[in-house]
Amino acid sequence: MTSSDPLQQAINDERQHLIDGHANLRTAYEAHPLTAQLLHGRSKLVDGTVGRLWKASGIPASVALVAVGGYGRGELFPCSDVDLLILLPEPPDEALQSQLSMLVGALWDVGLDIGHSVRTIEECLDASLGDITVQTTLLEARLIMGNAVLFKDFTERYREQLDVRAFFKAKQLEQEQRYARYHDTPYELEPNCKESPGGLRDLQMLGWISRAAGLGRNWRELARRRLITGEEASDLRSVERFLQHVRIRLHYLAGRAEDRLLFDHQERLAHIMGIEATAAKRASEILMQRYYLTAKTVTQINGILLQNYGTEIFPDRNSPAIVINSRFQAVRELLDIRNDNVFERTPSALLECFLLLEQRSELKGMTARTLRAVWLNRKRVNAAFRADPKNRALFMEIVTQKRGVVHAFRQMNQYGIMSRYLPPWRKILCQMQHDLFHAYTVDQHILMVLRNVRRFSMGEHAHEYPLMTRLILGFDRYWLLYIAALFHDIAKGRGGDHSKLGMTDARDFCRDHGIDKDDAELVVWLVQHHLTMSHVAQKEDTSDPDVIHGFATTVGDERRLTALYLLTHADIRGTSPKVWNGWKGKLLEDLFFATQRLLRGATPQQALGLDDRQENASHLLRYHGLRQGVEDALWAQLDAVYFMRHSPEEIAWHTRVLYFRPSSAEPVVKARVSDEEDGVQVMVFARDQKDLFVRLTGFFGRLGFTILDAKVHTTRHGYALDSFMLQDSGRSASYRDIVALIEHELSILLVNHDEPQRPASGRVSRQVRHFPVTPKVSLRADEAGRHHILSLTASDRPGLLYDVAEILAKHGISVETAKIATLGERVEDTFLLTGGGLSQDARVLRIEQELIDRLQV
Repeated sequence: MTSSDPLQQAINDERQHLIDGHANLRTAYEAHPLTAQLLHGRSKLVDGTVGRLWKASGIPASVALVAVGGYGRGELFPCSDVDLLILLPEPPDEALQSQLSMLVGALWDVGLDIGHSVRTIEECLDASLGDITVQTTLLEARLIMGNAVLFKDFTERYREQLDVRAFFKAKQLEQEQRYARYHDTPYELEPNCKESPGGLRDLQMLGWISRAAGLGRNWRELARRRLITGEEASDLRSVERFLQHVRIRLHYLAGRAEDRLLFDHQERLAHIMGIEATAAKRASEILMQRYYLTAKTVTQINGILLQNYGTEIFPDRNSPAIVINSRFQAVRELLDIRNDNVFERTPSALLECFLLLEQRSELKGMTARTLRAVWLNRKRVNAAFRADPKNRALFMEIVTQKRGVVHAFRQMNQYGIMSRYLPPWRKILCQMQHDLFHAYTVDQHILMVLRNVRRFSMGEHAHEYPLMTRLILGFDRYWLLYIAALFHDIAKGRGGDHSKLGMTDARDFCRDHGIDKDDAELVVWLVQHHLTMSHVAQKEDTSDPDVIHGFATTVGDERRLTALYLLTHADIRGTSPKVWNGWKGKLLEDLFFATQRLLRGATPQQALGLDDRQENASHLLRYHGLRQGVEDALWAQLDAVYFMRHSPEEIAWHTRVLYFRPSSAEPVVKARVSDEEDGVQVMVFARDQKDLFVRLTGFFGRLGFTILDAKVHTTRHGYALDSFMLQDSGRSASYRDIVALIEHELSILLVNHDEPQRPASGRVSRQVRHFPVTPKVSLRADEAGRHHILSLTASDRPGLLYDVAEILAKHGISVETAKIATLGERVEDTFLLTGGGLSQDARVLRIEQELIDRLQV
């Protein structure tokens, strides 16, 4: 019998033992959901298996087997990995290395997901120097088997080396970096219950610092030291259990270490946790609202406790208080209340404290006792408080400050002041948005829009938004845009048109806060029309003078135009990092300048800049070395519509490619990376062909591209001159690597007159599966009666545009322009059409029905 036989027998036994043990733990948890019983139970189960395999491996008694990380803490979630340190008295010889390799292999063979390191004490201490991750892992070390004396020596030397102050600073910085990865908000629609702000990691970090500094081993001990109140300790135990339940259930649902609250899991998770839908909300919405409120509590107490830790760890930082007024003082660069009952005696101080933070740049925040007092006294903001002219004036001062506005409103929201001061805010607090392109709850989206507007006015962001900065700094009382931002979505979820419902709230606010009539009308108008500009830019034919004239009539004057442009830009950028792109920015910018010219007295044709575009394109051609007049032959075949639909840069690019072959017998295909390098522009010039648009959409779809914009033009001499803007958000390679492929493959397709090929169906995204959009199709004549406008809304999916093009081609309908607006997982596309007997109502109805049937997911 070989020496490996006992180990192999142990592996066979322990594999089944683990399977049975995990099944028993799950059964017990589902019968009586107790987190401690499950987490500690799995840790003990793994302890037993690891210990028995250790013995079967014959590891010498001089070696210590140590649990570290969460396993060292004695908490193992259902699918968490098992972190081990094999601690050696000296570097291993060949025989010991072989034994250790067999042990690690055995641990994997029984089904444990192992993370391990093999080190001497000196190697552990060297690895932890300057590495906060290693320091944290070793902080929770626990002996499982082996040399207890060696382990004791390790823990003592580790403690001697640990610099508590440096550890505290490093953990704070680590938290800031982690928050930044999640956009500094707990309120994303698919948060990570472990890593997102307000998740389990925040609580674990508090425990690590407390353990490193010797301040306490649990929430109860921290309360005894008066670092938190008894109520906060109770709250922490409650939110910790809730987050543990969520993570345990996610692991069981996914069958792996899944910590993200994906849409796929939210509804099932809610039902498993006993949450049922109501008449107004899905079960998943109730679950997520509870999650967000939990995360809010965690981040509140996290901020308070970190400050109190700092006071304990850095007692030498204490300095004399600097009196600000009878209510507040500055302590260690933090705003502090001078008396614990200051908010009881002077409720208006609940707003004053936020104003002082804005006004005094030396203040970095509020002390823990001030934050706690704000939260405990938030209910003093009642109807009488809101009606007090002094408090209204304070609120307006907060809005109109030169610095700190966004931070003030975020903290007011965090500590319950916003929902008390603005009653409509309560209804959007932690409210989810199931529109497939917003990435945040309604209240957080509004604060993101406020942040974006604020950034336009800040010099350090001028390089990002040069036009926005110039416009807002020339805008009198631009703080009015802050108010419009606060109210633009405040009526979401009430039923009805939130833009119109929000007008009432905005009007009441302006009246109550003494905003003069003209400014109040601007704010109310912005709330009413905050979606208008994006709709016109992305869904209507902005090369049509009537469209520009109609938008200018709605806007009325240049001040409103500028305000709406700034708000629209901030709003789109505030929905989700995925929604904004340079193409949308260009659409808005073109509409802004065309409307501005019209409002300044130009004719609609002049506003569109036909002459200017041709002149600017000519200048660009001269810049590229082409002599005067080389463009004449090509431009003679292009009508005014072409020049109005394309920018001077596009016109010059097309001309440089085609000026010497305006009647090319072979198709011409050119591609280039967009100026922002977030997409590819493609130009196709060929004799007009049957089903050309269908074949092009099929080709781009097969390459995995989304068509953001399509301009389809037929020249006077029967050539198709089509332009496309393509994007692939999931592409890992550079767009520059795909340009030659597009030019080569598409040229072959056009030369061979290949039949249209539908792109592969692909997978429908999980967001669409859980929140499908009911397709809507509208096919109507434009006001002039020369064209028909097809508008459709549907869930995005591979091959969608091809399906639309195929149906239109089947009915003999030509696409002149396509505006493809992809908003997250929702598409809102608009097509300018001609032909196909569209004047016949029966035919239009049949086309609409075919499109609806094909657009169903």
